[in-house]
Amino acid sequence: MFSVVVFAGVFAPWLATHDPRAVNFAERFQAPSYNHLFGTDEVGFDVYSRVLYGARYDLYVSLIVLLIATGLGSVLGVIAGYFRGRIDELIMRVADVFLTMPGLILAMGVAAAAGVRTLELLVLAVAIREWAVYTRLVEGIVLSLRERGFIEAAHAIGASKWRIIFKHLLPNSLSPIIVQATLNVGSIVITAASLSFLGFGAPPGEPEWGRMVSDGRAYIQDYPWIILFPGLAIFTTVLGLNLLGDGLRDILDPFRKRR
Repeated sequence: MFSVVVFAGVFAPWLATHDPRAVNFAERFQAPSYNHLFGTDEVGFDVYSRVLYGARYDLYVSLIVLLIATGLGSVLGVIAGYFRGRIDELIMRVADVFLTMPGLILAMGVAAAAGVRTLELLVLAVAIREWAVYTRLVEGIVLSLRERGFIEAAHAIGASKWRIIFKHLLPNSLSPIIVQATLNVGSIVITAASLSFLGFGAPPGEPEWGRMVSDGRAYIQDYPWIILFPGLAIFTTVLGLNLLGDGLRDILDPFRKRR
């Protein structure tokens, strides 16, 4: 299911039948047909082509957010868990502040404060809270790993602190990070689409799923296909990501295998 969405996003330029940004008032509100597989919207945009390009937009945003959040959060989490003391307290209290804030509200505040709507701002608005999730996760893992025998052995042979962090602690934290990232990307897709739906994300005319639903909501009774197909794209993507995350958790978590 999710692989279909990824395939559609990667090969959108070859699979699309129309320019996703080409306005054609002569063909507005066309029902799904051979010429327009998903119909057209209020300005004549081809919904099928825009759904395909929307996959590229939302998945690209989600990927960049994940890279920022997992990279920053994992490094801060392993530093906090290993050094403990004041460093741990400082990092975790800052993370707790971000975790107490609703992600969508915080992202809306960042977008509103900036006053512009760009892809870079959308990524920043979504990523600004997500790093704290991985900091909390990795810090807990490192606290349990730092007392293990292989860490004590590394200390005994004179390994430096940074070598222990990047050679032993971070690699042994990868499995939970991967599972969390797979489960988390679904919520990132929803947050990005919600921001666009509320007017804080993608600018007008961009082929983004949340923006498409927002633009078509006034015509839902007469022309439901305008929001049906981007809505289904969001639903299938998030569902596929959650199923993928559950499967990876079953594979990578040795404790679940024993039960």
